[in-house]
Amino acid sequence: MWNSQDPLGDALHFLRVTGAFYCRSELTAPWGLTLPAMPGCLWFHVVTAGRSSLEVAGSAPRTLQPGDLALVPHGRGHTLRSEPDVPAPNVLDLQHEYSNHYALLRHGGGGAASTLVCGAVRLDHPAAHHIVPLLPDVVHVEPTGSAPDEWTQSTLRLMAAEAAEVRAGGEAVLTRLSDVLVIQALRTWIEHDPAARRGWLGALRDRQIGRAISLIHRDPARPWTVASLAAELAMSRSAFAARFTELVGEPAMHYVTRWRMQVARAWLAEEGASVAQVASRLGYRSEAAFSRAFKRVAGVSPGASRAS
Repeated sequence: MWNSQDPLGDALHFLRVTGAFYCRSELTAPWGLTLPAMPGCLWFHVVTAGRSSLEVAGSAPRTLQPGDLALVPHGRGHTLRSEPDVPAPNVLDLQHEYSNHYALLRHGGGGAASTLVCGAVRLDHPAAHHIVPLLPDVVHVEPTGSAPDEWTQSTLRLMAAEAAEVRAGGEAVLTRLSDVLVIQALRTWIEHDPAARRGWLGALRDRQIGRAISLIHRDPARPWTVASLAAELAMSRSAFAARFTELVGEPAMHYVTRWRMQVARAWLAEEGASVAQVASRLGYRSEAAFSRAFKRVAGVSPGASRAS
């Protein structure tokens, strides 16, 4: 249900996680793995037993231990190792046991054991186009002992229990827990990183502009104008227009059009809707008017976008 008092939470509610690849790795030291670049995806890593070093170019190495969760948000290639300088072959070149989008990997030199659950996921809702670019190279969530953190730790403990042995339904449980953890990691970053208080996320925290953004997201087909949005917020037209541009970085009506085209792209790709259906759902009077607006924003026609 939409909570008009929590536009930030409302934006997170929209996010849908689609798994591209999940893997449970049973590793023995010395071991190393190179994770390839996967544009458009977020890599995540959970150590359920043992430890691992995470190396991402441009960032200091991170040591991951049980209870830690790491995201590599921009699809960049990176490395996991048991210790520095251990050879790290491409994970896709190693022998796996596969089942649909899930894999089991056993690898290493026979020493101390570590177990990891890793994966690459996509965030399919247009809201992700605003959130993901703001993320740092690595999001590292460590136990803090706080009450909100206990939710993440409970999920991690359940994941560790499922990863410890092969059980009926374990594959489904691990993939769904992974999706929950990705959203929890994003929420933790938003709550604690000062960078999440700027730009689009900062605008969502604003009492009035955040509500305006939620109204646009929830009803993109409504014939919004600067005046109608300002009226919803009991603001003057000029004050609303200036504040929206200041916080979001673009005029309100530009944002409305861009959001509609992002929604349209998702409908075309995920639902297989026709161009005429999408135009009608978004309130355009003709398919031609919608196609012109789509090409102006996306740079390609709706048909070409769907085909790609």
